[in-house]
Amino acid sequence: MQQIPLAAEPSQQLSITLDNQACAINVYTLGAKLYMDLAFNGTNVINTRPCLYGNLMLQDAGYYGFAGDFTWVDTNAGPTVPPTDPVFSGLGTRYQLIYLETSDLS
Repeated sequence: MQQIPLAAEPSQQLSITLDNQACAINVYTLGAKLYMDLAFNGTNVINTRPCLYGNLMLQDAGYYGFAGDFTWVDTNAGPTVPPTDPVFSGLGTRYQLIYLETSDLS
């Protein structure tokens, strides 16, 4: 498991290598919702995928050609606080994008 470094900005792009996969991640706001694009090794994998708490970004979209997956965590969630979908103002603190290695998914 690895936290992807994000800032509390409405739109951002980053390049990162995960499990020997050169990834380009784009996280951005459209309206009131957050979305994500992912390309790896030069191939677009997901585009305009809604960022939802607890979703597996790739497997839930039916894509299995990537080693691992991504999910969103709400660090404020707990027994009395229900989790919410991420918004840009909490990125990097309350809302974290987590890369799950293949071993984390089994």
